[in-house]
Amino acid sequence: MKKLKVTIAGAGSGYTPGIVFSMLNHEDFDIAELRLYDIDKERNSDMYIILKYLFEQKNIPVTLIQTEDPKKAFTGIDFVFSQIRVGGIEMREKDEKIPLKYGLVGQETCGLGGFSYGLRSMKGFLELVGYIQKYAPDAWILNYTNPESIISESVRRKFPYAKIINACDMTIGIEEIITNSFGYKRENWIQTYYGLNHFGWYKSIYDITEGKDILPEIIQKIRNEGFDVSSEEESWAKTYNNLAKMIEIFPDSIPNNYLEYYLYPNWYVNNANKDYTRANQIMDGRLKKIKETVQLITSGKAKGDIGYEGTDHGKYIVDIAVSIIHNKNDRFMLIVPNMGSIPNLRSDAVVEVPCYVNAQGVEPISLRFNIPDFHKGLMEAQVAAEKLLVDAFFENSYQKALKAFTLNQSVPNGEVAKKILDEFIEINGDYWVELK
Repeated sequence: MKKLKVTIAGAGSGYTPGIVFSMLNHEDFDIAELRLYDIDKERNSDMYIILKYLFEQKNIPVTLIQTEDPKKAFTGIDFVFSQIRVGGIEMREKDEKIPLKYGLVGQETCGLGGFSYGLRSMKGFLELVGYIQKYAPDAWILNYTNPESIISESVRRKFPYAKIINACDMTIGIEEIITNSFGYKRENWIQTYYGLNHFGWYKSIYDITEGKDILPEIIQKIRNEGFDVSSEEESWAKTYNNLAKMIEIFPDSIPNNYLEYYLYPNWYVNNANKDYTRANQIMDGRLKKIKETVQLITSGKAKGDIGYEGTDHGKYIVDIAVSIIHNKNDRFMLIVPNMGSIPNLRSDAVVEVPCYVNAQGVEPISLRFNIPDFHKGLMEAQVAAEKLLVDAFFENSYQKALKAFTLNQSVPNGEVAKKILDEFIEINGDYWVELK
């Protein structure tokens, strides 16, 4: 098997070391060359300094390259791991704070903040895919760039033959909090999950050692005991406690935790600090750590491994690559065109369902059951809103953007949708296409 050449697009991200060391720690992922690509030269350089130091400390025999040139980044590579954030953390802060000003959810992938980010991401991500199609058309693009459903729909329309797999690790996070709280082993599970990205439900969790669906048992434990959030940071502890509250109210399935923003936006808005959001936490946490680490390295004061290692976030997407390379047919939750996977949902919806991954790519499973009307109704409205947003992007249509904003499941009326859309148009500027 040949040694791999891999590019990380959006390499300045704080998630990059976790992905890199997940690659290096995987016995079935043999990498010879790693290219760091980011349009932000300073952030790319910071990550190069950190990784170069770690590679030297650990005697890692992998060629490390930093570049802001798409041709150098992508020519001859085998995989692109994409995690770009168009507009950076500064624009995420605006995505969060502008809706909050109007009493609505301000979140990076959900609600109108997610739609603002979506319009930016489509423009930047489609440019990225264009570069990859030009310089490495046979490379696999493994995408973590959000908002995933909107990104997937836009790529399907413009580059229908691109070799891209859209993945989200949030289901892993949900499953980890369950196993950590109640002592299960995920490797024994066959999970059935359906929905949109950040908008779905577990229907069953079949445990192969017990020979049965243990979802009812897990739900009962969550209702009786709650989750063990003792090892979670404050914001995630709150998220998982809210997930337990949703299960108490709707005890027939386990929802994705992001559904709190749509079903119970008051939980978020009533307790939100409008002046200090998640973006500010990241600025003062992960991003500050990167700058401090670079300063330690460049001043010669750094010692040891400086606190970076592989992560579940990184392992998930590397496992997908390994399943392609070795034709393993491993099972993942992925974002794909519906095409009958959920029989009673429109076929052109972009859904998140279990899929097998092999040398040819993704093979979604057919659920072979109709989803409940409650879930279907919520999903159909959100699908329509996302379709309208992608229409607005390709057609430069203000009217379709307004309809998308109005239909978003977090928005109470068209009046506030218009106010927020108009403010986002002004704030985003050239990050968005012109809406007429």
